[in-house]
Amino acid sequence: MAGTVGVFVGVSVDGFLARPDGSLDFLPADGGDAKAYERFISGVDAVVMGRATFEVARGFDAWPHAGRPVVVLTTRPLDRTGWPAGAVEAMSGPPDRIVATLAGRGLTRLYVDGGRTVQAFLRAGLVDRLVITRVPVLIGQGIALFGNLPADVRLRHVDTRAYAGGLVTTEYAVVRAPL
Repeated sequence: MAGTVGVFVGVSVDGFLARPDGSLDFLPADGGDAKAYERFISGVDAVVMGRATFEVARGFDAWPHAGRPVVVLTTRPLDRTGWPAGAVEAMSGPPDRIVATLAGRGLTRLYVDGGRTVQAFLRAGLVDRLVITRVPVLIGQGIALFGNLPADVRLRHVDTRAYAGGLVTTEYAVVRAPL
């Protein structure tokens, strides 16, 4: 199946996406580099996120995924009150089935967001690209970006950018083992 699955996240230097309660208060209010996000999201057909990430994101002043279908991975009913029809959809199942279902709809360039969701897609060998911005803070505990993996995931460095204020964004491509 052709397409790409990408991850674009901000983390503390000690590798946490959020505090234990899901708070993102350690991330810069302006996101650090809006142009980096714009470049990334311009190549995305749909967003796939976990339920907890959706609940946090829906509280933002502005919805960061306007104009793109958003799939929320959940097994519970999803309150879509106030959302335009088709903007947010609930789905469940293993990552490979999610990717195949979306590819069947022509949605092949996916942005995967949320700790458990990113980890599940990595374990399934479906992530092609990682863009990670490290925020110059140690928070000591929280929701980790990476969890246990069944095997090493080899990465090829693509680019690194440092910004005023200490943010550092690194992009990696996942290296697939030769057949």
